[in-house]
Amino acid sequence: MYVVTMNWNKLTSDAQLDAIKEESARQPVLIFKHSTSCSISAMALSRMERNWSDQLGVKPYYLDLLANRPISRKIESEFGVEHESPQVLLIRNGQCIYDASHMSISFAGLQQAV
Repeated sequence: MYVVTMNWNKLTSDAQLDAIKEESARQPVLIFKHSTSCSISAMALSRMERNWSDQLGVKPYYLDLLANRPISRKIESEFGVEHESPQVLLIRNGQCIYDASHMSISFAGLQQAV
């Protein structure tokens, strides 16, 4: 069986959010907000990784909430999406066009939004 591994880009600074907005004009960008101490977050992350396909054309970013909590607050204000954990946001043309949290996080939902 062939297993696809996601090439996560780590989101570790506020400045990266401006770059993400610019990138999202060329291709959709996924932000996955993950709490490393939460089993629900670990399950949602695992489901996303198991189903991931680079053919979707989405660039994935991973935010470790425990290490980078201020960035999560900045994401909330920049994109107008109330913070939850775990949470995914799909950014296109500098705007959040899709978000999901907890058990609603799925690759199928992401595919439909793209």
